[in-house]
Amino acid sequence: MLYYATMAFLVVFGCTAVNYITGQSMVERPLVVGLIAGLLMGDMTTGILIGASLEAIFMGNASIGGVISAELVTATTLTVTFAVISHVDQQAAITLSIPIGMLAAFVVMLLKNVVMNVFAPLLDKYARENNQKGIVFLHYFTWLFTCFAIASMSFIGVLVGNDPVSQLVNSIPAALMNGLKASGGLLPAVGFALLMKLLWNNKLAIFYLLGFILTAYLKLPAVAVAALGVVICVVMAQRDLQFNQLLSSGVSQKTVGSNVTKEDEEDDFLS
Repeated sequence: MLYYATMAFLVVFGCTAVNYITGQSMVERPLVVGLIAGLLMGDMTTGILIGASLEAIFMGNASIGGVISAELVTATTLTVTFAVISHVDQQAAITLSIPIGMLAAFVVMLLKNVVMNVFAPLLDKYARENNQKGIVFLHYFTWLFTCFAIASMSFIGVLVGNDPVSQLVNSIPAALMNGLKASGGLLPAVGFALLMKLLWNNKLAIFYLLGFILTAYLKLPAVAVAALGVVICVVMAQRDLQFNQLLSSGVSQKTVGSNVTKEDEEDDFLS
């Protein structure tokens, strides 16, 4: 069990550290974390599947200021770990990610908004003294300290929590387990709904309708629908590029402006 706890620590520490130092490079997203966790845990397939499901759930997740709705790296790592070592069904394990992510988020907010303030006076002192080496040292020290503290939650969670989780899973009745599986299957839809609420406008309605028809009636897989969406995006981008090139080449604004009369349009069409 120490091996799995250490692997969980390395996954969280590595993904968190790289994401911070590279300026939010999306390494902390569940799709990436699930792949790395599955690879180190010896079951990459489970890691990818769980990571993809959690990516859909947390796709609309947004952290504003010092408020974090869920800690994605810890939630994904522990979900993949428990699914692998405790043999928890993937859909049932996905339901564990929500409380794990919320609990980890409270710990991270406490760490960042309270504990890290201890270093603020020292940073102000270095700034007043123009001590650049001290500022750089403090920057990297707090970076490592933060990542180590966040990763320690996964280490302790796997080392201490595996047996209770296994006992809990074994004691769950079949009917309740089926309910957890159904809930896990519905959670990605909730994630997409949150994302749509942020992005929705009338111009996107036609694309949503197209995707619904392709999925519900033509039974196309998600990969095929995504590939078709990429094609549509490329075609629209090329059209906009050609339109901008026409404008920049000195085409008369009369043909593209809003002052074109109906007679002018008829003359252009019949000529």
